[in-house]
Amino acid sequence: MRLIHLISSNHWGGAWQYALDLCSHFLGKGWKVTALTCDAKAVDDRFRSAGVGLRHAPLRGLFDPASALILSSMLKEIPAGEGIVHVHRYRDAFTALLARRLAKRPDIRVVATRHSVRRGRDTRLFRRIYRNVDAHIFVSHLAYDAFRTTWEPAPAPLPDGRVHIIHNSLNLPDSPAPGEHEKGPVTAMYHGPLVEGKGLETIIDALVSLRDLKMRMKICGKGSPDFLDKLRRRAMTRGVMEMIDWNTSAKEAESAIAESHFGVQPSMEREAFGLENLRYMRCGRAQVCCANGAQREFLADGVTALFVPPADAHALAEAMRRLASDQTLRRRLGENARKEFDIRLSWDIFTRRMRKIYYNELNIEGEIF
Repeated sequence: MRLIHLISSNHWGGAWQYALDLCSHFLGKGWKVTALTCDAKAVDDRFRSAGVGLRHAPLRGLFDPASALILSSMLKEIPAGEGIVHVHRYRDAFTALLARRLAKRPDIRVVATRHSVRRGRDTRLFRRIYRNVDAHIFVSHLAYDAFRTTWEPAPAPLPDGRVHIIHNSLNLPDSPAPGEHEKGPVTAMYHGPLVEGKGLETIIDALVSLRDLKMRMKICGKGSPDFLDKLRRRAMTRGVMEMIDWNTSAKEAESAIAESHFGVQPSMEREAFGLENLRYMRCGRAQVCCANGAQREFLADGVTALFVPPADAHALAEAMRRLASDQTLRRRLGENARKEFDIRLSWDIFTRRMRKIYYNELNIEGEIF
């Protein structure tokens, strides 16, 4: 099979990690895989290091005939019945559909993944895009429900059998969950982008109530220097700077999580999935998180995680205190989370579902997972 992913951004993000993981997986299965990017070093370097072939186009979205022409020339080279174009923005689906038409290749499948919690666009052009995409993948029920609110109570303009809800996974080797470190203080950890909306300010405020505990807070990720300075000033003002270990290097998330005792992910945004939540599950770690996004679809309060309201420093501090003080609770939540990951969210389960969509092996009624 020939798989082409359209990567229309100059900056790295969760959607592009999703694309890279899929490209790497199917490349390893012997497929010919290409990433069509807009010639951005931050993106190209990652695909190149994974051995994925690269081609370039402007990828400016709607009304970008140059990109459609470049893609159409690629489609003409694909043997009949072997081509798939996977996009991650509906504006790129327009480019893919136009390229398919220019190449006169109706056999090429166009697949779109929706990574955000947003309403669909009710214009003549977008309705036509939605009708012509061969498979619509939503990373959560929340993402799908938000999309279709534009047309409720009428149905969304998506053909029957083409809607698929598939939760994300992690393209990592199968390995047992690492045990907790017995020596040293209990360590909580945030991992992810250091940006507004992730609840980092709430974490710092919560630490004020936890100064009596011998615990550490790791904050790992990358962000703008200005925002990092703002967070550090907040920590110094509240007298908790000495409790925080800042790690803004490119250290692998799984290694850092293995060195921690539980996760703290109090995002204030309605996240379409929550990939960082999944990392703690795979590592068998308990976590405190907000359930204002899709977290309730794969986590359960008191069973695999502790839920707290967004921007509530008092509630966050109480949940962190429970996990820091109760090893039995931490281990129970972590073990349950790992079991849930293995049963419902493993990479093998995810790629088997994706393979069915790529090969169009689902029945005519479609399949919602």
